[in-house]
Amino acid sequence: MTDMFSLINFSCVKWEMVAKCVGTWVGMVFVVSFASCLDVAAISLDMGEALDTNRELSTVGICNFISGCTIGFTGSYIFSQTIFTYRTGCHSKWIGVLIMVMMLAIVISTVNVLQVSPLFFLGSTLIFIGYDLCYEWLIEVRHKLFLSEYIILLATFFAIHLIGIDGGIVLGVIFAIIDFVCSTAKASSLSKVLKRSRAVWKPDDWKLLDSHGYHPQSPKIITFEVKGSVFFGSSLEVLSKIANEIGIDATAERETDVVLASPHRGAYMLNKGNKKPLATKKNPTSSTKFRPEFVVLDLANLNNLDASAARGCFLQLAKLCAKHNVLVCASGANPRVDWMLRSHEVAYDIDDEDRMKQQLLSGGTYIESESDRVLLFLTVYEALEFCESLLIHSLSKQQIMKSPSFVRLEDLLKPSGEGNSTKQPLSQVFSHILGLSEFEREKLRTLDKVQEVKYQDGDIIAQKNSVADSFFVVLSGGVAVIGGEKNTKVPLHIVSGAGPVKLARSSSRSCFEDTAEKFGEVRAILQIGAIFGFVDFLLDRTRSFSAVAAQDGTTVAKLTHSDMMFLKRENTEVHHIVQTVLLQVSAMELANCTCCE
Repeated sequence: MTDMFSLINFSCVKWEMVAKCVGTWVGMVFVVSFASCLDVAAISLDMGEALDTNRELSTVGICNFISGCTIGFTGSYIFSQTIFTYRTGCHSKWIGVLIMVMMLAIVISTVNVLQVSPLFFLGSTLIFIGYDLCYEWLIEVRHKLFLSEYIILLATFFAIHLIGIDGGIVLGVIFAIIDFVCSTAKASSLSKVLKRSRAVWKPDDWKLLDSHGYHPQSPKIITFEVKGSVFFGSSLEVLSKIANEIGIDATAERETDVVLASPHRGAYMLNKGNKKPLATKKNPTSSTKFRPEFVVLDLANLNNLDASAARGCFLQLAKLCAKHNVLVCASGANPRVDWMLRSHEVAYDIDDEDRMKQQLLSGGTYIESESDRVLLFLTVYEALEFCESLLIHSLSKQQIMKSPSFVRLEDLLKPSGEGNSTKQPLSQVFSHILGLSEFEREKLRTLDKVQEVKYQDGDIIAQKNSVADSFFVVLSGGVAVIGGEKNTKVPLHIVSGAGPVKLARSSSRSCFEDTAEKFGEVRAILQIGAIFGFVDFLLDRTRSFSAVAAQDGTTVAKLTHSDMMFLKRENTEVHHIVQTVLLQVSAMELANCTCCE
């Protein structure tokens, strides 16, 4: 074995040739590394079992390092040996030990193995391996791949033979990238959903929303869920789908804008003489379709948004909707998407956003605001509540002034230090939900003796997976419903081309944003009159969510099983009213479900 080390003689090295070998060396590193990954995937696919890719590649790397230090050759997997052994049904680790012993014997032996072994056997084995691999990965695999994937496979195979292995693999990667862009652009990342806010409206207001806001044929509030990633390849598809759903012909609008804004319009008219420009062919469906007044975009599942999509899709959508007096709201955007929308003037700056919300809620109409930007909210329910409040105010101003709802979004627009100091009694909340008369309201006065608990900002009201021995009613302040763990995949620190970005914070929602960063994803923000925890309470199961106080001075009423049993024994009429309230909010919760079952 020492004879191998005697082969090392650096004086015989032609160092001027090293520079000419760098390209080949880099190419081989890429090819072998890529081949190792493919070997792991191929063996895992053939075995039908998942392999730890990192562990397998680490094993290959360690073996190559040791081989190189001992004047050996680098290599990848013994792919054929692994497949042959597995297909023969032998799963013993002794196969690996036997191979190791045989390799060591060959190194120690002074006999040239190739001289004593039948070469026809080695040649036939290599031919068999090549035939088996070609047949399996070019013929049989066509039943397991999409047509586009199979075309990429064939194109890569022939490219390797025509221009070489390095260029063929690079060309195959380019083919795969093009296929990914095309398939992602065609994939629908948009869906229309039926959602309502979690606000507690009076029965009259609820009927108003049901007959106008969420009418099956002509809704004034439409919600869309945007999922995945939106980039330059899919942005136009998303824009077209939204525009078609709300009855706006995006193509016609864009063409009109181009003609009117063209700097060569005068020359164009001179060349055409007195001829009128051809009218743009309108989409009959878009021109006759009922247009809503509010469009809500749920961006909670939007992972990434690039600059071209921000301007080409969402900015264009806001401008198109502004021409038709449609207010666009977006919610649930992660910090990256939020910054992208604000930096490209798709959404307002923080101060302008608060001012616009206050202006709309104080009685100003969307038409008067002359806005062509998107309003951002923390959750989809907050955005829907905002739209519902504006709709109710516009449809029934006199009714709203005489009997204001408990849920007032003006409280959301106050600075975090002000909060909402007005506490509503429990009897008032329940009578508000059912629309009870003054006589019936007096019967509920006994509920005002139910236990009330006061919390500070960040205090945990209900813990996930704990015993649901009670349900809660918000009497003052606000409660954030936490539906999942803290999302660590979304970067909270953004670096632009100009350096680190300092994310702006809305003063009106800073307490809720702190809650989201500290505890996890905020699914809903509950205000005065909201009832939560009743589903787990009625089903007698553990909590399926967590609830955290989102303001200082938050007060909730806590009704336990013992309280309900006491009402059932001592005051059956009040117990019946409470059961009716739970039935009402359960029906509202069910109506707000976006599932299809």
